[in-house]
Amino acid sequence: MSAKRQYWTLVVSAALILAVTMGLRNALGLFVSPINTSSGLGIVAISFALAVGQFVWGAAQPIFGALADRAGSVRIIALGAVLLALGLAVTPFMHTSLGLILCLGVLSAAGAGGASFSILIGATAQHLPAERRAFASGFINAGGSFGQFVFAPLAQALITAFGWVTALLSLAASALLTIPLALPLRDKHTGGQKVHVGGISLSEQTLLAFKDRSYWCLHAGFFTCGFHIAFLVTHLPGEVALCGLPASVSAASLAIIGLANIAGSLGVGWLAQKHRMKMLLVWVYGIRAVAISFYLMAPRTSLTFYIFAFVLGLSWLATVPPTAGLVGKLFGTRYLATLFGLTLLSHQIGGFFGAWLGGLAVASSGNYDWMWYADIALATAAALINLPIREAQPKLAAAVA
Repeated sequence: MSAKRQYWTLVVSAALILAVTMGLRNALGLFVSPINTSSGLGIVAISFALAVGQFVWGAAQPIFGALADRAGSVRIIALGAVLLALGLAVTPFMHTSLGLILCLGVLSAAGAGGASFSILIGATAQHLPAERRAFASGFINAGGSFGQFVFAPLAQALITAFGWVTALLSLAASALLTIPLALPLRDKHTGGQKVHVGGISLSEQTLLAFKDRSYWCLHAGFFTCGFHIAFLVTHLPGEVALCGLPASVSAASLAIIGLANIAGSLGVGWLAQKHRMKMLLVWVYGIRAVAISFYLMAPRTSLTFYIFAFVLGLSWLATVPPTAGLVGKLFGTRYLATLFGLTLLSHQIGGFFGAWLGGLAVASSGNYDWMWYADIALATAAALINLPIREAQPKLAAAVA
């Protein structure tokens, strides 16, 4: 197999896996209202279950990343597929808050974490030259956006045609597609040699990272990113409903976000090969703050939501390629799945608060105004926090980049 074919086999397989797991996760906001109507649990309880899922998805990634660094990624992805499918499949049969937390907050979220950014980017980066990693990360990231573009309208169509229970069971079955998609990620198909770190263990590398100010800056920025994304995927349908618009506007907006982020992810991945990645992060977070400010001043029409979704989509997960690229640049690729997984944990701690506080906000005030103001403030802070990041490697990890 030629080097070019090896490259595309790796990145396309990883992108398709992320398309499934991210597409399924980001479509769950469409089920909030049907679950509430069916169970009567209330928007706060359902939001909390999804908020727990945001945290568990992030917490699972450094754990699964460490396992993948030792045992290989294919087994972890297969385990994740089973957990994701199981969690979604049993959700319709849960009629208590605790049951919903177990299914949506723990099982499905952990399963999605087993086949997400840290594992997939870590699995491919170890077999790619340094100059191709940023674009590969962008391409894989675009796969997640494509999944959102596909699964959001698909889920809404299934809900409308067959009801939310059948729709959720169908999505559960589709989670198992990631198992055959993971097979090209086996070492024997890559033909490349993994990069190993001589004389440094995972714990030593992790301690080194925690002593680095730039690494903490990445964590802080990613916290804001998680807050922003979780709030929107969970509560954008609620915002649309408050404006008196049909559910189809929510599904279309989520799909537009996914489609636009394909361009955003590929564009940022390409730019990261030529420009300082920290400055790309500054611009991405800054665009979010500006976009939300304009949205708050605009009339709440379908067209406004579609334009807003497109602009947000350009920056949606465009933070992932430069963040993963900076982690690899600072500390090498041997433990990238673990170290990037830890930044994703911070991302999902932010996601927990974005999903949960959104539910509290609408329950207490009847709208999401204060969440939008908080999002603007956090996005502005994230842009500034990334400025001190240094794009240089610590001496201990320099030999392995």
